[in-house]
Amino acid sequence: MSSDDKNRAIAAAILPLVGGAGNISTVAHCMTRLRLGLRDRSLVQDDALKALPSVMGVVEDDTYQIVLGPGTVARVTPELEALVAEAPGPAHSAEDLAAQGAALKAARKAKNATPFKLFLRRIANIFVPLIPALIGCGIIAGLNGLLINLGWLPGVTPALAAIASGFMALIAVFVGYNTAKEFGGTAILGGAVAAIIVFPGVAKIDAFGQTLSPGQGGVLGALGAAVLAVYVEKWCRRWVPESLDVLVTPTLTVLISGLVTIFGLMFVAGEISQAIGDFADWLLAHAGAGAGLLLGGLFLPLVMLGLHQALIPIHTTLIEQQGYTALLPILAMAGAGQVGAAMAVYLKLPRNGSIRRTIKSALPAGFLGVGEPLIYGVSLPLGRPFVTACVGGAAGGAFIGLFSMLGTSVGSTAIGPSGWALFPLLNGNHSLGQTIAIYAGGLLVGYVVGFVATYFWGFSQELLTEFNVETDTAAEVPVAAGIPALDPTTPEPAPEPAKV
Repeated sequence: MSSDDKNRAIAAAILPLVGGAGNISTVAHCMTRLRLGLRDRSLVQDDALKALPSVMGVVEDDTYQIVLGPGTVARVTPELEALVAEAPGPAHSAEDLAAQGAALKAARKAKNATPFKLFLRRIANIFVPLIPALIGCGIIAGLNGLLINLGWLPGVTPALAAIASGFMALIAVFVGYNTAKEFGGTAILGGAVAAIIVFPGVAKIDAFGQTLSPGQGGVLGALGAAVLAVYVEKWCRRWVPESLDVLVTPTLTVLISGLVTIFGLMFVAGEISQAIGDFADWLLAHAGAGAGLLLGGLFLPLVMLGLHQALIPIHTTLIEQQGYTALLPILAMAGAGQVGAAMAVYLKLPRNGSIRRTIKSALPAGFLGVGEPLIYGVSLPLGRPFVTACVGGAAGGAFIGLFSMLGTSVGSTAIGPSGWALFPLLNGNHSLGQTIAIYAGGLLVGYVVGFVATYFWGFSQELLTEFNVETDTAAEVPVAAGIPALDPTTPEPAPEPAKV
């Protein structure tokens, strides 16, 4: 079966288990999850969906999220979109659709529409589309630095530097574009206003008694400028006559927002960005071990809730200022604790073939920093191993934080990857070899502590009695018509959360 056929087969297997094409209102994806807007949640066959070989887990939030893993999700999503587009539309009356939409809206509003949670989701939606470019440019920057240090290819390194730095030089424009789009304005106007921040000519302008510098305020300034542009644009749409709208609205939007950005937002956002950088430096220099303990230990719950993406603006600000973010390697230790915990679970449950198969299939992704399959397929349903995995992450974070206190910073030139996948992006204030050694040491500490904590304290006798049982009976997995089963040894659904 070709790669395209395989991805279409995965999409075709998923489609009937989420209620068919008529039950899907929106299709999107992030780095690891297929995100579906569903009209009727009750039509989803959760157990059968989790049993599909390609599905690593499911998460229910404002959308129904199916964890497929990096790479796979980007290829399956367009196939699912095509299947949905090809299917005939549902034969519902307008009254039925209106009633169903009102019910869904009320349910989602009651569950998810807290101001803080909505704000975090919007921030994540702005920055997540930028991650592929950040990763690509970060790896090229790391390769270029290695070539420069070795004295190799001197005629090529300037070109690599331009390739690696071009996106970061204009990242404010992309942030402004996405911000305006996310907040309901005209995307290109948000990008136009944000472009003022990186325009070299601002160096001739004084604000608050200081000469501005290109890029001052960074992504935070771009975000604020674009939000302001959205509100100015909406105000203009209400008051400007339709006959003049096409001329007056964009002009006033760029003019008013641009003036406020130059004579206010750039200075204020610059001070905030500087404060973030200074605080991160102070925290890691004076309380690195304690900060690493807390950050590494608490990051898994953030991943579980999908709220970890709200940290992206902080990482991006640090990368803009210092060339790397020292927080990401610490947070990556949470995944190391998860891997160690999963290996302990594998040994503690020798008779549970279902959970052991899940661990074997999810561990490669876990080593590469994709922790969701292990979280939702192993540690979280078991309960206590999720806590001991956090202990492993805390230990790894404390290890790296301790070296920050000793004067050796370990950072990443981009965001997105974790685990072993972060090695090509590592950078710091000492040699690359020393930086890699410290990060590898942190991973090892996370693995070992997560394993030991889970092996000795992750299971009560009641939990062992309940889960260390034979579960090798093959589960029947529904397969879409005309699509063959991809794997006869499909793991069974993850167990329900256990008492601890």
